[in-house]
Amino acid sequence: MRFNPPPGWPTPPPGWTPPNGWQPDPSWPTPPPGWQLWVPEAPTAPPPSGTAPVPRPRVDQPERRPEWRPEPQAERRPEPEWRLDPRPEPAARPAETTGGRHAAPDSPADDRAALLARITELDQQLATARAGGGAVELDDQLVLQEVGIYRYHHPLEDAPAYKARLRDLNDRVKEFVKQGDAVLAADLFTFDGSLAKGRKMVKDLSRLMLRAYNAEAENCVRSLRSGNVTTAVRRLTTAVDAIEKLGVIMEMRINPEYHALRIEELELTADHQMKVQEERERAREEREALREQKRVEQELAAERERLEKERQHYRSALAALQAKGDTEAAANLAERLTQIDAAIEQNDYRAANIRAGYVYVISNVGAFGPSVVKIGMTRRVEPYDRVRELGDASVPFPFDVHILFFSDDAVSLENELHKAFAHRRLNLVNERREFFFASPAEVQEVFAEKVGGLLEFREQPEADQYFQSRGQWPPVTTGPR
Repeated sequence: MRFNPPPGWPTPPPGWTPPNGWQPDPSWPTPPPGWQLWVPEAPTAPPPSGTAPVPRPRVDQPERRPEWRPEPQAERRPEPEWRLDPRPEPAARPAETTGGRHAAPDSPADDRAALLARITELDQQLATARAGGGAVELDDQLVLQEVGIYRYHHPLEDAPAYKARLRDLNDRVKEFVKQGDAVLAADLFTFDGSLAKGRKMVKDLSRLMLRAYNAEAENCVRSLRSGNVTTAVRRLTTAVDAIEKLGVIMEMRINPEYHALRIEELELTADHQMKVQEERERAREEREALREQKRVEQELAAERERLEKERQHYRSALAALQAKGDTEAAANLAERLTQIDAAIEQNDYRAANIRAGYVYVISNVGAFGPSVVKIGMTRRVEPYDRVRELGDASVPFPFDVHILFFSDDAVSLENELHKAFAHRRLNLVNERREFFFASPAEVQEVFAEKVGGLLEFREQPEADQYFQSRGQWPPVTTGPR
């Protein structure tokens, strides 16, 4: 009898017999139903003297079998005495392929090892291609992270200035094409023994290569996004290298001056897109500032009107009490009139002084986490209205107020706080976004240095809605980090 391993099991050494208590490795596949582990030994011709026995092919065995290797002596376990080889087979072995397709692995261990080896090989190839400039990253998010903050290649005043510069550049590109200087090639190339035919072939191929290059350039311009101009330039440079390789026999290549113009076109287009985006953002913020200013003026006017009516009412009441001789009640009304006059004076001062207002420090732990605050300013009569507006449907939870301070020059105070935490901005591109990586206590320390002691300061946010909701979140939700 001989041992008949099921499919997926390694082939034991010749003459192997299992020791007492031997069990197969748990990682091996389960034998098919009815499989016989021991079968009669078929008679075979003895192998020639001095040669190792040649294994017979079996139809019930997979084409690829893992090589049997004894374990190192220091790591050998008492059972099993033979096991699958975890090392992947060399890729060049012809027995591993069938009809151009890889044979199925013998076990999950082999499959995992082969995949890991293939991943390592691909990673090495990708690293080599990136180091040599042969790989072009097309993922906009990765490109933007690598580029960082956008820097203008050709700083100009506004978007119309970029458009005028682009029109002039397009005229120069067209002039290159009209003069036939966009592609350089040999003028002594012969075809079929004819110099004229050779020149015609060179001319036709030059047009074809130029069309391919211009198509790639236009595609780069159309797919350009703010910040990925480096990727576009790399793609266009790759096209130049490919054309030069294809036209090496005719010494055909794109004129470096023409290529420089197309690269300048990409840079100007990216600058124009960024400038347009900045101007739109600035215009949006200016419109928001005008709406806020209008709301402030309306609130101040309404408050002035309310205080004036209240003062007229108290004046009439005071005159009536004085006529009756009720001096005690008249004194109380006179004190109230003094307070109203002071409120009217303060309201008029705020209406006349556009720099006066409230500086606030707020947080939203449910939306941004515990270490992010917003430092802003509002001229509203009721500053909490502005805080409630910021916590509208655009964020999942309302903001919590940590500091609310009235200042005669709130604009300057806000700017000083922004400068103190400039290195902690969340948005390093748009500095008009007022969110910072800082705790309320850290802002309070800087606040105290600027204005002295604060009458009201709340270090811990209430965040009632956030804490009540967090306990009911699904298990997959981890909350803000």
